[in-house]
Amino acid sequence: MIEPTGNRAIVIGGSLGGLFAGIMLRSIGWQVDIYERSAHDLDSRGGGVVLQPDVVEAFQRTGLEAQALSVVAHERHYLNSDGSIAQSMPMRQMLTSWNLLYGSMRRHFPAQHYHAGKRLNGIQQTSHQVRATFTDGTQTTAELLIGADGPNSTVRHQFLPDVHYQYAGYVAYRGLVNEAELELEAASLFTERFVFYQFPNSHILQYLIPGEGESLKPGHRRFNWVWYVNYDQATELPHILTDKHGKKRDYSIPPGLLALDVEQEMRSYADTVLAPPFQKLVAATQEPFVQAILDLGVPQMAFGRVALMGDAAFIPRPHTAASTAKAAANAIALAEALVKHNHNISKALKSWEPLQIAYGNQLLTSGQQMGDSSQFSYGAGREGEKLDTLLKRKVTGCQQVDGS
Repeated sequence: MIEPTGNRAIVIGGSLGGLFAGIMLRSIGWQVDIYERSAHDLDSRGGGVVLQPDVVEAFQRTGLEAQALSVVAHERHYLNSDGSIAQSMPMRQMLTSWNLLYGSMRRHFPAQHYHAGKRLNGIQQTSHQVRATFTDGTQTTAELLIGADGPNSTVRHQFLPDVHYQYAGYVAYRGLVNEAELELEAASLFTERFVFYQFPNSHILQYLIPGEGESLKPGHRRFNWVWYVNYDQATELPHILTDKHGKKRDYSIPPGLLALDVEQEMRSYADTVLAPPFQKLVAATQEPFVQAILDLGVPQMAFGRVALMGDAAFIPRPHTAASTAKAAANAIALAEALVKHNHNISKALKSWEPLQIAYGNQLLTSGQQMGDSSQFSYGAGREGEKLDTLLKRKVTGCQQVDGS
């Protein structure tokens, strides 16, 4: 049993990054309250997640069950344009879902200390404490405040107002298909494998993840796919990010809200350029969604008694399969630093920050290199130069880790 330290932390943001921070700080004896701007439980924010060691370690350290988190992919396939296998290799990977990770941590974190519908207005701090003020007029104080409030972080904006995420030049269309609802031949190819199809200026991938109700039972899981497609920021992206109700979104449109014409264009394009098994997968998807691919890196993560974590600080491109793992690693390292320095916040943050910035920059650079190689080797357009000629070549491409 961990003895309470008497210290209290405020975590701004109740998604995966905030929950990792919350459960790790509680595991070392801190009292933690999480404040999430959304008034509702979060759901389906990203589909599949490659289960990396840092996530498993965070679960194990906090007493969460880590054994029943994932589906196993035993090998990788790279497809030719006709759907035949161009290359196959053994590669064991653990694959899970955003919903399973979120649900597991939400159930583990005390409900009375998770506050929904709380939008941060501002932060004030002294040498002894930090105060968060919310738009509803309420305030709360603590010894430490964690900003884990994502790409549009209010915490980051207060301390680094000139740092913003940048659009990378392409989006990820995503979708989930229930295992039992996919045509048998395609399902056989995709089941318990990580499968890629790469072609000029684009690639699509899929892997199996837990299904509805977090089910890991064969026949009740879901195929998760991600397809990277280039769109011009000025002339095309605003249309892609306008939902079916005409609302302009910042960087993503969730399942069920993709505009009908955008969805139809995407499906038509899929039928034109994807390998047949992926055409079937996209066709079987009931509610595709889309995320703009972003780049974000900060020069500083600690500000007195305030720290930035997760996507509030660094957004690596999904090709690294490390965004969720990075949030877990940030939280693990902070808990270790606090214990090492006897919960002295100033000393802990001073030792924690440099390595986290270096890690974030490493992932940022790696993701940019992989993404740019995939998406811009033939110019910036969706179809590259002389597409018909290019597509006749045997495309095996670079074998990159991809898939958060």
